[in-house]
Amino acid sequence: MSFVVDQVRRIDAQLDRFQLSSPVPTPASPILRSASGASQAFTSDGNQARVLARITELQTVIKSLSTASSSQPLVSSTQLERLIEQGALTRQTLAEDHEGEEGAAYKRGLEWLLISKATTQTYGIILNTLLEQTIPLSDDIWYWDEVLGSYAYSGLYTIQTSPLRFWNWSKDIYGDARTRLDSLRTNNVEERPDSKSLSDKWRQFYGLVKDSIRDRSIADMRLQAMSPLTLSRAEVRHKQKHLKRLRELSASGLGVLMDEALTFDPEEEDSVTSKDRSDIRDKEEWKNIVAKSVALMETVLRNVTILETGVSEFEDTVFTNVEEDPEIVHSEEETFSRPAILATKLQQILAVHLPSHIAATKNLSRQYGRPSFSTRYWFPATILLLSSSTLLRIFFNRRAEILTWIQELGATTKDFWYNWVVQPVKKILGTIRHDKDSEIAIMSKESLQGDRASLERMVVDFAVDNSSKSEGHPLSEADIIEVRAKVREGDLTPVLKAYERDLRRPFIGTMRGDLVRALLIQIQKTKVDVEVAIGGIDALLKSQELVFGFVGLTPGVLVCLGTFRWLSGSLGGRKGKSKGKKQGRMIRVLRNIDRILTAATPSNNGMLSYKEHGLLLCEVHVLRQNGQQVLPGEINREFLEEINDLVDFRTGVERQIRVVERIRWAYSKWLY
Repeated sequence: MSFVVDQVRRIDAQLDRFQLSSPVPTPASPILRSASGASQAFTSDGNQARVLARITELQTVIKSLSTASSSQPLVSSTQLERLIEQGALTRQTLAEDHEGEEGAAYKRGLEWLLISKATTQTYGIILNTLLEQTIPLSDDIWYWDEVLGSYAYSGLYTIQTSPLRFWNWSKDIYGDARTRLDSLRTNNVEERPDSKSLSDKWRQFYGLVKDSIRDRSIADMRLQAMSPLTLSRAEVRHKQKHLKRLRELSASGLGVLMDEALTFDPEEEDSVTSKDRSDIRDKEEWKNIVAKSVALMETVLRNVTILETGVSEFEDTVFTNVEEDPEIVHSEEETFSRPAILATKLQQILAVHLPSHIAATKNLSRQYGRPSFSTRYWFPATILLLSSSTLLRIFFNRRAEILTWIQELGATTKDFWYNWVVQPVKKILGTIRHDKDSEIAIMSKESLQGDRASLERMVVDFAVDNSSKSEGHPLSEADIIEVRAKVREGDLTPVLKAYERDLRRPFIGTMRGDLVRALLIQIQKTKVDVEVAIGGIDALLKSQELVFGFVGLTPGVLVCLGTFRWLSGSLGGRKGKSKGKKQGRMIRVLRNIDRILTAATPSNNGMLSYKEHGLLLCEVHVLRQNGQQVLPGEINREFLEEINDLVDFRTGVERQIRVVERIRWAYSKWLY
């Protein structure tokens, strides 16, 4: 959806309210009233069947044109033409319908409602057409800015367009030589054509071509003093100038239609169902507005592609032609033929003016827009074509190596996936389930217990042997239990005392004492201490086993994510743009909107000009389309309210600038 759909629905609702305020023969609305209700209004037996058939036909067409009766508010131009023809709003049909009929006023109201809804649909189609043709022009203008901003790009453009320039130059030379040849044949009418041989004719034509080239070189002497790069840049500036003029005219036409076409008095929306409805019925100003809008749409389509006129001249021409239209605007008498005139105008717009406008705009865009795909890429395509034989020969000579590279690449990818992704995931799952095979261990579980039991036996045996020597009586069972308990706590007092005693006389202690035995026991104690420390480290590693598993999985996951993102970004194309790019586009569009509003020259009532309003509508349309893809549902509904405030030209430029500022801070979370 866009603001065009909102505008069409708003106008359609206004037309329904106007029709409700019109005099009808029954209290029911002519749109919703059934055929049975109509039969009660008209009692003439002779015309009843024809009247009912005509009313039913008009109501069917009106329902098809109503925006509330379908999920698609806008119908296609072909379908709209068919519906207008189905309404049979011709002079002859209307004259037959209104000759001496009691229901003439009622059917005239239905006919006006039909033509008004058809005008609204045509209005929406033209607005969409202008939008779709104006927005891409900014991309082409930006392309020419890129070409002019770099001499490298300008040189590339010169190479890209060199075949076209040579072709145009050749056609001019050939046309001039052919003109000279026809002139010679005309002057020498008495000379028979068969009197000259083929070689003489070719020699004559070749001489004419040389003369044409020489004359052309003399005529283009001023251009020959300029380099091809300078000529190309001048050509680019010329094309960019015309594109900007086309965009300004299209934006001005869009602004004129939005501001002037089908603009009913806002106060009438509340008064049509109140005490002021009688004044509206008397004046019936809305019918004049519909007629004027038809003339306005026709005039805009006919003049919007004339690049020789400026924006001000275009606007003056549009309003002058509308005011001078004798068939629509100056038809003061409310006769039955006026809807037929409007129907004919709408059919001409849909069948003639709109296709002509689309074709003219496409032709101008093709003439002044960026070069075609074949023009931009013929040079690299030619290089690729000329080098294709060499590339094929290289591939053929190295096919075995290429196959080996492909196989190794596949094997490497498979091994990487299994060793760095699958295996770490299995280990993590095993750690979560406490599998024995997944536990981290520096030493075996039984190693510390065996060494500690051996140390206890060594110390107990040493204490028993030394007690009988030093004290003369063996240790009791209670003493042995105490020694074992102290050894478990790391206390080796019996061994250390003997060790200190033997150190006083090391030689005798080594030969006759227990110095060597005490040293060996202390070595065993050191081994146990080391194993206790390693056991602490082992417990620490086991407590962080899941962390180490995720650390081992991280490199593989990062490489896989990077590869997948690169592939998705490379293969996705323009449709696969990331959300960040759309946010950046929205920021640039907001910047363009701010430039339009701040650089605008408001009128006396503080509103934008038609051209500036049209440019603002184009940028707002792009902003709205991107907002639907970036913002969440409930936030987007609030964003649409801001958009509606932004496009409301009646509020003035100052308020529109404040709306832009509010959008920036209110939706900064989704924009930045």
